Amino acid sequence: MDTREQIWAEAMRAERRGDAAAYGRLLEEVADVLRRLIRGRLARRGMGVHEAEDLVQEVLIGLHTKRHTWDPERPFLPWLHAIVRYKLMDAGRRSRREARYLSDLPIEEWSDLLAAPAEDPDRALVDVDRHVAALPMGQRAVVQALAIEGATVRATAERLGTSEGAIRVTLHRALRRLAAAANLEQAVPIRGKA
Repeated sequence: MDTREQIWAEAMRAERRGDAAAYGRLLEEVADVLRRLIRGRLARRGMGVHEAEDLVQEVLIGLHTKRHTWDPERPFLPWLHAIVRYKLMDAGRRSRREARYLSDLPIEEWSDLLAAPAEDPDRALVDVDRHVAALPMGQRAVVQALAIEGATVRATAERLGTSEGAIRVTLHRALRRLAAAANLEQAVPIRGKA
């Protein structure tokens, strides 16, 4: 029976030969294993599922962008482990910085970040609704509670069963994601809307 090392190393070699399907299966399998590993690890650090998924995606991006550095003559798992380890360390540093920054930022200032001038108010509402609906469930719940319903950070934290700091971090991530989606849409006009 083949080990995970053998299977994944062969998939990486197949990717080098142009086998996109094998590479896709590799990424799916790695993602499944990473989700279990990272969720447990981050849960011990007090971080949630969304942070874990962000980290899984960062590892997959790292694997993809650095795949040319893997030597097919060497084991795959230690190479992957190094990527995971560095991404975990980056996430730890980033979460400490974000928590420090976000804990000092009054929630009233977030309303300025959510407000954006629009040429067509009806289209802007549709776009905001569409982008908010595309957010992960936890981020969507925080944005809806704070920005749409006008709830306080404390009330939102109590309702969602988490800390005020976690609510601020989740809101910050949601706003970054919304801004990126809006910027991408402006940079690449949708066919028929340009």
